[in-house]
Amino acid sequence: MIFISFTSAYVVRQGLPTLDPRTDVLLHDWFPVPLPRLLLINTGVLLISTFTMELARRQAARKAALAQLAAVSGASVDADEKISWLAFTAVLGLLFLAGQWIVWRELAAGGFYVSSSPSSSFVYLLTGMHGVHLFGGVVALLSVGFGSVLRRPADSQFIVVDVTGWYWHFMAWLWVYILCLLEFVH
Repeated sequence: MIFISFTSAYVVRQGLPTLDPRTDVLLHDWFPVPLPRLLLINTGVLLISTFTMELARRQAARKAALAQLAAVSGASVDADEKISWLAFTAVLGLLFLAGQWIVWRELAAGGFYVSSSPSSSFVYLLTGMHGVHLFGGVVALLSVGFGSVLRRPADSQFIVVDVTGWYWHFMAWLWVYILCLLEFVH
């Protein structure tokens, strides 16, 4: 809901003039912010992470199914896999956040600060709020990983991985939406 309200404010604010207190004249103070090309690379990293998150979700589902099979048949089933897609997804999430920090530094080097103009404020607000939410997803991924280390039951791990996966996918597509909003809605 917060991103819907930010979108509404973004669109409405673009068309509103600001009163200059010195001259009592209405000024149009919305200037397009040139987005750094690094955002495209960052977007690619996030889209790859949604793919690895899906692989992690399927890996957890396999482990849960094998654990149920072992419980029913009494056989020992080895479900260890070589690649932890969950850890790989968390690393990609942190890489995305580091990329966002670099993008903010590029914007600042170009003279676009949070308080430079309403348009630059919205760029920081939208990307920052998304970053906060994505960081929450990274924390969830790390907590699931710790659950694995603590040998939590595979069924409960799958539920947490599945829910976290849906959240992660939503964050990826929300980012694509935010990027399109910033790039195409002028």
